[in-house]
Amino acid sequence: MTGTPYDSIADWYDEQVRVAGYHPEGVAHERSAFDSLLEDITDREVCDLGCGQGAITRRLALGGAKVVGIDISERLLQIAKRQEAVEPLGITYLQDDARHLSRLRDRSFDGVVCTWSLLDIDDLTACIKAVARILRPDGWFVFVITHPCFQAPGSRVVDGDRLVGSYFNPNPPKDTDGRREESGRGVRELQGK
Repeated sequence: MTGTPYDSIADWYDEQVRVAGYHPEGVAHERSAFDSLLEDITDREVCDLGCGQGAITRRLALGGAKVVGIDISERLLQIAKRQEAVEPLGITYLQDDARHLSRLRDRSFDGVVCTWSLLDIDDLTACIKAVARILRPDGWFVFVITHPCFQAPGSRVVDGDRLVGSYFNPNPPKDTDGRREESGRGVRELQGK
């Protein structure tokens, strides 16, 4: 598999995720909201789709799941595997494309989790079909995406509240340091896809 846009920003992305608190010891209210979407995952086989550096993958494993983390970025998977080597939780990490999931068998998972990654997948129909294929009957798919107000141009936090100015602005959102445009949706928008 060739390099991906996330490979070039993997270290920056890993730092941002950790600073934002999305790692296992992250912000309590965010963990609570996410965890409330899940069934009891003890001994369940769960796929973390778009696992990145494995922050959520590790939380799932700590919750008792048998987890396979999937990402297209080789560099992010290297970071995830490095953490797994330091603190083993029995996680398997595989490089694969979310539109195909060709390395995974049909009906092999009780659940699939995808946090924030759907925004960066350019063929959602193919992705949803691949997820449906790997899920067992009565399997579940929990995904989390960012509400557009959090990426609206000019949005900011003031005294703990998010202020949004140009919510209906048709221009693509940009982050303050330009890194978001180096990956995923930003790359597709710049390429006119």
